[in-house]
Amino acid sequence: MSLNTPISTWQGLRVWVIGASTGIGAAAAEQLYAQGARVIVSARKAEALEQFAAGKDSERAMALPLDIADRAAVLAAATQIEERWGAPDLTLVVAGTYNEMRAWEFDRDVAAKLLDINLNGPLNVMEAMLPRLLKERERRKGYLGIGFVASVAGYRGLPKALIYGPSKAALINMAEALYFDLAPKDIGVHCINPGFVDTPLTKGNDFHMPDLMSPQDAAREMLAGIKAGEFEISFPKSFTRKVKFARLLPPTAYFKLLRLTTKL
Repeated sequence: MSLNTPISTWQGLRVWVIGASTGIGAAAAEQLYAQGARVIVSARKAEALEQFAAGKDSERAMALPLDIADRAAVLAAATQIEERWGAPDLTLVVAGTYNEMRAWEFDRDVAAKLLDINLNGPLNVMEAMLPRLLKERERRKGYLGIGFVASVAGYRGLPKALIYGPSKAALINMAEALYFDLAPKDIGVHCINPGFVDTPLTKGNDFHMPDLMSPQDAAREMLAGIKAGEFEISFPKSFTRKVKFARLLPPTAYFKLLRLTTKL
């Protein structure tokens, strides 16, 4: 059952992809453009964004470098987009970072930096976009929405994800609360929870990553779920169903299963 209004076509929709220099964000930007969307790409790596925009129609591809953790930069970028193209119909917050950390490796500064990107960054986007979404809804019909890429790591505590996991759990909870408020106003909210995707962030993992997906396949799953109006979009199902089942286990069984499967 669709919890959001489905999208009939990407043609002409203005989509702002934040975190579009690599991985799922970069793949999603290319796929959206190929399907007729007008795509704004943002990330810290300006060169990668310019490569995306190069050779494309300047009325359908915009490169707008920014650091999602920079509150002023996010607010300024939203204003710049609105002045040039109008407010985005869909904003996708894909930007995030990962630091492997266990209890005996805890580093407060590293933790703060991770939370600044993974949690405060999305809050910066919400500050910029929520007033615009509400204003746009008052004056016109059609799809409007916002999506957040969290992670199955936010479902339950996992080893080596001492801070990363909680940052994604907070994002999932925030998206649920946001959906409750925005659904009656017909503004879409999407919570995207990928499993393992072959990106620069996962290449450093020294453990087996089951059902590893390519960024292109992950982007297709994400965009298909958004187009269908889904709230929670998790993939690949072969992996995420197992993680969801683990959420139902009592702590004794969960920790025992975790030690058996991770060998840690």
